[in-house]
Amino acid sequence: MMSIFQNYIDGRWASSDAATKNINPSNTDDIVGEYAHADKNQADAAIAAAVEASKSWRYSGIQQRFDILDTIGSEILARKDELGRLLAREEGKILPEATGEVVRAGQIFKFFAGEALRVQGEHLKSVRPGVEVEVTRGAVGVIGIITPWNFPIAIPAWKIAPALAYGNTVVFKPAELVPGSAWALSDIIARSGLPNGVFNLVMGSGREVGQAMLDDRRIDAVSFTGSVNTGGVVAASCSRRGAKYQLEMGGKNPLIVLADADIDNAVACALNGAYFSTGQRCTASSRLIVVAPVYDQFIEALKSKVENLIVGDALADGTQIGPVVDQRQLDQNIRYVDIGKEEGAELLCGGELLERETPGFYMTPALFTETSNKMQINREEIFGPVASVIKASDIDESISLANDTEFGLSAGICTTSLSAATKFKQECRAGMVMVNLPTAGVDYHVPFGGMKGSSYGSREQGRYAAEFYTTVKTAYVGA
Repeated sequence: MMSIFQNYIDGRWASSDAATKNINPSNTDDIVGEYAHADKNQADAAIAAAVEASKSWRYSGIQQRFDILDTIGSEILARKDELGRLLAREEGKILPEATGEVVRAGQIFKFFAGEALRVQGEHLKSVRPGVEVEVTRGAVGVIGIITPWNFPIAIPAWKIAPALAYGNTVVFKPAELVPGSAWALSDIIARSGLPNGVFNLVMGSGREVGQAMLDDRRIDAVSFTGSVNTGGVVAASCSRRGAKYQLEMGGKNPLIVLADADIDNAVACALNGAYFSTGQRCTASSRLIVVAPVYDQFIEALKSKVENLIVGDALADGTQIGPVVDQRQLDQNIRYVDIGKEEGAELLCGGELLERETPGFYMTPALFTETSNKMQINREEIFGPVASVIKASDIDESISLANDTEFGLSAGICTTSLSAATKFKQECRAGMVMVNLPTAGVDYHVPFGGMKGSSYGSREQGRYAAEFYTTVKTAYVGA
């Protein structure tokens, strides 16, 4: 019988009455493991432990925090091949991408180890003689962290690391679909020297465990990454009780290709942004906006590349595109392919189910042409290997089309013109803009986040993470 991976509450591994099977999307006959399914009572216990631990952890020394976070980062990096294989096996991301994600998680912990030593404040003169003013940053308290399935170790890392670095305690609920990477990360954290209750893992459903976290007044702040609909639930629940919240949600990201672009580079950017990680990235380039003079040339070159992508087992050598994460996501992708055809778009290639040696959630990457920005496939986030090409006349229309969306996470342009690049950077309504680079692919030491319906609240990552994970206090001292 397969042993069950347990939840981690108040410094102890805690069993539960139910468990969930973690299925390999490259081979549905392969069970990665069985993971405990927490209930509302365990969520309550985890929150209580975090509240009690917060009383002392918020006053912990910065050297202690540095040492712990650095230890976590070092073990992640030392085990990158093992953890990368686990990630690829449970999520379907190809092995090189999965290993790269693990490395990033380790780097994030090491970055925030350093940030624990660099918490800044101000010492000012008051306008009143004989009075000094101190502005300091302190821990918010108990942080609820809810993460998605598409980056099962990196996104937890970039939330957990700053929370701990700034003296907060954590209750962590990962996505049900990918508990393996979250459990492995939690196991590393559990052995890092953290006091009991500072970090807690509760694997379970959003409806039960997630909602219990959202409704509990003892949780001071919630950091969430996931769908727009669930983000709305998080916002409503936190607003009702006055809790701080941070949302990272969807994207319908544009990549503009101008007539002066290096077409080979533009095609490479589109291919990477739209299809790598099976298109399961909130920063994916799902709308390719191409000006008329190079429209046909770009489509012909991109079609050739897309048709030659190797789809297969995420762990197999040579695979470029892994499977979709599960049957539900696969059905959604195929439904959008059908919608695109019904709307009158031309399916140039792909969009078909695939069979491989092992049963899995495979499809061919899809490319639509002759689309308009009004079509449903260009309005809604598909979250799969599906991209559409939209024709534009010039840079002004391209930027107008790029901005014509409820989202605003990432956007890119391919051009050799400095003036065009400058205009795009200034006028594009997105939180992150890329010039001659894929829309997907960001650094861990600088802010991550978007505008409009893509994000709400303070930015994630880098020094800007302090805005969410700390609270500012102003102290007046009379001489």
